[in-house]
Amino acid sequence: MNNKKLRIAAIAGDGIGLEVLPEGVRVVQAAAAKHGLDLEFEYFEWASCDYYLKHGKMMPDDWFEQLKGFDSIFFGAVGWPEKVPDHISLWGSLLKFRREFDQYANIRPVRLFPGVPCPLANREPGDIDFIVVRENTEGEYSSLGGIMFENTENEFVLQESVFTRRGVDRILRFAFEMASKRERKHVTSATKSNGMAISMPYWDKRTEAMASQYPDISWDKQHIDILCALRAATRALRRGGGVQPVRRYPQRPRPGVRWHHWHC
Repeated sequence: MNNKKLRIAAIAGDGIGLEVLPEGVRVVQAAAAKHGLDLEFEYFEWASCDYYLKHGKMMPDDWFEQLKGFDSIFFGAVGWPEKVPDHISLWGSLLKFRREFDQYANIRPVRLFPGVPCPLANREPGDIDFIVVRENTEGEYSSLGGIMFENTENEFVLQESVFTRRGVDRILRFAFEMASKRERKHVTSATKSNGMAISMPYWDKRTEAMASQYPDISWDKQHIDILCALRAATRALRRGGGVQPVRRYPQRPRPGVRWHHWHC
């Protein structure tokens, strides 16, 4: 039994988040009671498009100071494009959580549970059980670029993807460490090396180097195209969230679906 009280910041956000957050809290509280955990929830109404329409920003200026003392951020959903453009709502809330709290590990367990219909024939609970791990702060999330000569015939748009060895290696190590604790002990690296001829081969190179440090873990690599094509055939019950593994800042579980880099 863990006697420490865990403080959780609960933020519903937009749309379906207003519905799923209260039910998610019920589930978390039931699990906490079963395992002897003491949880304390505090609710925040910002990080939503309604807040943006009232204040001209998604969150108050002191949002980081308000949240940094919590053990976790339980976040519902963000975005309501009919009210606020997605790039404003996302970069004004969720992506700030990821960047400022260094939540570099995006973790998406995919598991078929009893009682959940499966579109695949003859698949039962236990047959589908893997974890998708994605780097959560670099790449297209680096936010480098701009627009030149806007609204002219010479309009020029540039957005860069940035990858650092530190960023690549730490998420690779996270994935291999996670795989080492699982029964299959296998990692699949998913990149787009046939089309993105600089950054993705670099990922492949670093994956191979990292794999050499884990001789007990089998691994392979796939183009992300084929994994995306197969995704519809692997629908089960999904949840996910952002994690800062050294736990210097709050973690952030949330429901969602995205494309990713590794399966463990």
